[in-house]
Amino acid sequence: MLGYIIRRLLAVVPVMIIVALFVFLILRLTPGDPAAILAGDSATPAQLERIRDRLGLNLPLYEQFFQWVRMMFQGDLGVSLISNTPVSTMIGQRIWPTLNIAMLTIFLSVLIAVPMGVLAAWRHRSWVDYAVMSFSVLGFSVPVFVIGYLFIQIFAIELRWLPVQGYTAPTQDLLGFFQRALLPSFTLATIYVALIARMTRASMLDVLGEDYVRTARAKGLREGSILFRHALRNAAVPIMTIIGTGFALLIAGVVVTESVFNIPGVGRLTVDAILARDYPVIQAMILLTAGLYVLVNLLIDISYTIIDPRIRY
Repeated sequence: MLGYIIRRLLAVVPVMIIVALFVFLILRLTPGDPAAILAGDSATPAQLERIRDRLGLNLPLYEQFFQWVRMMFQGDLGVSLISNTPVSTMIGQRIWPTLNIAMLTIFLSVLIAVPMGVLAAWRHRSWVDYAVMSFSVLGFSVPVFVIGYLFIQIFAIELRWLPVQGYTAPTQDLLGFFQRALLPSFTLATIYVALIARMTRASMLDVLGEDYVRTARAKGLREGSILFRHALRNAAVPIMTIIGTGFALLIAGVVVTESVFNIPGVGRLTVDAILARDYPVIQAMILLTAGLYVLVNLLIDISYTIIDPRIRY
């Protein structure tokens, strides 16, 4: 197992280099000029040229790329072109709200979706099954921002149960964190629950027809023990896979959700950087996202050996 983990971590290096090169070229070759954004509409060509020289934008592309890579290996993600603040500092200030919301979303999604999927498979072709599948289709079909505004209208404006917008760190006020994090977390969880519940149902349907499930029933075991202790454990590998791949939906939804609920996270930071063509921030955020994907996939692969002892690397 240790050798497998080391090989996977070493394989991250070429992947991240390819991602870095792709992001660098896409940003540099698309229309737009950060110098023009910084200087304003009334800037003269001479002023624009001085700004480009100061930012290093007049250097050849390969020199800009190797300079950026060298800085990254030294732990320097660069300085924002707009705010003149170190990118690592900006990410450090914004990443915790996003991570806290994401972790709460994952917890709520698994807590709700897995029992839903198990129940739908157990009551296959009943009204319960049809209700779960209808919710799954609805969860995929409705955009995240529509769900967010609907939750705000119902739970914040009409019922006045929760605050409309904002964020409170759990280290400052744990109750305040949950009050402000529940709406965005449930908004994101709507799509995530639909994804996990659908996969859980499909995996459980395959497992419930196996001989060992019929044997467990013949021995008189309780139905709850059969479903969650025996069947669900053997159906857990594809469920864990979809939890990992569904992380993509979660990251994509964070950008919209943070804008709807006014959360100062990395989603809003990324959008603001794209609009301002702030190269260092955009590059760092995309590399951070790619690194998170690789880490999540590695953790999912390791979890296979815990769920199913027959799997070895």
